Formats: sequence, structure tokens, C-alpha cells
Amino acid sequence: MVRQMRRWAAVLAGTLAAAVLALGAAGPASAAPKPAPAGVDITGEGLTEPLRLRSDTQPAHVVAVVDQVNFFARTGMPTGPKAADLGPKYTVVVLAGETPKQTYDLYPKAAGGPRVYRPAKQPDGRKTSAGWFLGRLSMSETLRTAGVPLERQFDTVSGGVGGGERVLPEDTMDPARDIDEALGELQRLLLLNVAVMLTITVGLAGIALLIRRRTR
Repeated sequence: MVRQMRRWAAVLAGTLAAAVLALGAAGPASAAPKPAPAGVDITGEGLTEPLRLRSDTQPAHVVAVVDQVNFFARTGMPTGPKAADLGPKYTVVVLAGETPKQTYDLYPKAAGGPRVYRPAKQPDGRKTSAGWFLGRLSMSETLRTAGVPLERQFDTVSGGVGGGERVLPEDTMDPARDIDEALGELQRLLLLNVAVMLTITVGLAGIALLIRRRTR
């Protein structure tokens, strides 16, 4: 009887160890940090050629510009202000490596506050819906400090839609859709469920065997 119980204890320990190792192996894949965008290209009024910002030489400007377009909901407003009220347009293209991923039209001087238009057709071919969004009050100053020829504004120097600070951490500044993290979390959840089921099954089998031997 003692030998049999030791055997079942060894089986339980082995099962739990395998589950822990499996979860440990899945953890690093899901916790891998997302790479920052390689850069942005800006074109528009007053720019004779594209303004090219790259994270290896101007990381602060790249992060600040991406921050202007990384907080939108899936669905925006179907219509925006009248064309006469939009003011100058600046198109921002976000790149991963040297590959264009997303594009947005920014209107920092729009009547009633900055506006952003997201076209339905995106460079990376992903499916999205066209829509208008309220922009951050800091849009004009962000573009100006990055090199866009805009007049300085002294009353809007911090972020937020309608004011306020950034609500997203810097490790989420990549607007390109990345499902690796979600898949990693799903894998960990499935492995955890399997480990729990195995532990319960082995434990019940051990208890049943002990009861059977005692009732003989």
C-alpha cells in the first residue's frame, strides 16, 4: 500500500512539473515586447517633400506623432466638418521597418478642434472602417515641433483628446495590429486548463484505486 501511494504521488508530481514547464515555455512568447514603429512619413501643406522621421534618429518625435493616432476606437464618425472648416491637411504614414502600415489624415487647425480621418483603405491591406475622430489638442504643436510649418500655439502643450495626459503606455505605441500577444495568452490559458484537468483526473484515479483496495 505504501509503495502504491508513493507511485501515485510521483505521478502527480510529474504531471504538475510538466504543466509548470509548459506554462513557463509559453510565458516568454506572450511577454515579448512589441517593436516600436520604425518611423513616420508626413506630407501636406507647406512641405515641399515628405518629412521623414525615424526612430533611430528622432525617437521622441516618432513616438509623439504616433501618439496622435494610436487611441482611436474601431468605428469613427461617418462624417466630419465641412471642407471649408478643416484647414490644412497633413497625411501621416506609419511604417514598420520601411513598410507602410497605416495612414491617417490630420487636420490640426480644424474648426472646433483637431480632427483625424482614417481611410478605409490602409497600406497593409487590413480591414478597417473609414471614420472621423476628434484629435488631441496637442496635435498642432506635435506636428510643428516635428518639422511641419505651423504657427506655434501656447495654450495646448499636453496630450489628450480635449486635453489631458497620454493614457497608453509607451510599449503600446505600435498601431499595427499584432495578435501574437493574444494568441500567447490563449495558449497559456489552454495549457493551464489541460494541467488542471490532468491533475484532477490523476488524483481521482488514485483515490478510486485506494478505495478499491481498502474495500477488498
